[in-house]
Amino acid sequence: MELNRVLPELRGPMKRAQVSMPRWLVRIAVRLLIVPRSEAVRVTRARAGAATVRVYVPTGARGGGGLLWIHGGGLLFGDAKQDEALCLSTAERLGLVVVSANYRFAPEHPFPAAHDDVRGAWHWFLDHADELGVDPRRIVVGGESAGGGLAAALVQRLHDDGGVQPCGQWLFAPMLDDRTAARRELDAERHFVWDNEANREGWSGYLGTSPGADAVPAYAAPARRTDLSGLPPAFLTWGDIELFAAEDRAYAEALRGAGVPVTTDVVEGAPHGFENWARTTPAARALLDRAQEWLRAATA
Repeated sequence: MELNRVLPELRGPMKRAQVSMPRWLVRIAVRLLIVPRSEAVRVTRARAGAATVRVYVPTGARGGGGLLWIHGGGLLFGDAKQDEALCLSTAERLGLVVVSANYRFAPEHPFPAAHDDVRGAWHWFLDHADELGVDPRRIVVGGESAGGGLAAALVQRLHDDGGVQPCGQWLFAPMLDDRTAARRELDAERHFVWDNEANREGWSGYLGTSPGADAVPAYAAPARRTDLSGLPPAFLTWGDIELFAAEDRAYAEALRGAGVPVTTDVVEGAPHGFENWARTTPAARALLDRAQEWLRAATA
């Protein structure tokens, strides 16, 4: 892909974000991240089944709503700490309690490990809603990239399980469809930050087999679900030049076709995950403003 397709303000941050490291080193580096701090938000950790959660509680006024957030990392790596800035900003600005979930990684822990972990984080949130001052009916499930895909699948699972439902889904460039990874012609595109070869590694590890088979287990690849009726309102955003653009657009259209209210926000010239690794740029700040306003309304 040609660099001139990237929004100029994102080109410098993108080059820094594309440093290549072995997966084991990425996993260590993410755990050692120096995270921002805020006097307006208290941050704690808790055990939620097989995984842990980071809990962000505003020290000032709280609105009674909540966000279950799921980090990205291609299903292969990552940590809740990598989204500290987003979680702090959301908790402080909106008065929401944010629970950010960790989960087990492929290929050591294939599906349904990560799915079960984030489902466990949802139930931990419900179990502790009273003490956190959260109305269980006003919790949105959200995530970025692989976390966005896990969030979408969790929303589907909760719909089928019954009981308390999320009031919305907040999806940033979600990784939804293993069939994208099976399209070898996309390898030549060399998408910035996350390309199809990396995508195939992530999906292969998660599914335990080559992506693109005729069928996959329920909730493994949320774009495979044919009946999306009854799911909560959705906010979906993606960059127009990223690998997931087509599958994210298709999922948004499928949700609309099933009668689900959908807000889409497509950022021109934005590679995958720019709202994270280029979060101080005008484009990322503007996107987060728009996304948080949607979230404010969804949890009101």
